[in-house]
Amino acid sequence: MDHQSTRAPEKAIENGYKKLIVWQKADELAHQVYVATKELPREEMYGITSQIRRAALSVAVNIVEGYGRQGKKELKQFVNIALGSLAETEYLLDFSLKLTYLNEENHRKLKNLRKEVGNLLWRFYKSL
Repeated sequence: MDHQSTRAPEKAIENGYKKLIVWQKADELAHQVYVATKELPREEMYGITSQIRRAALSVAVNIVEGYGRQGKKELKQFVNIALGSLAETEYLLDFSLKLTYLNEENHRKLKNLRKEVGNLLWRFYKSL
């Protein structure tokens, strides 16, 4: 990927990251986490619900932010942050299951999607 092209920055960002399969899957993960966490107890709105949503959303957001930067070194740094957010998401999914806030089926679906995003994100990181 030639990240340092001469395209206008807005166009590069607008048309670039949305084409990345890793971003598409990270976006799907964030969306599915938001949907699944609607069922969490109301008293967790500012606790685990907020934390897991921010962690999942951070994966996609860091890909976007890194893509909007000026070079591969910065992109790689943001993808590294996304990997950390993905690990946080995994822990929070497991913790939510332990508390029985997520049922087995939702947990399994989210874990499978998280694993897919992790594989794609790691390959993307290694390619930079």
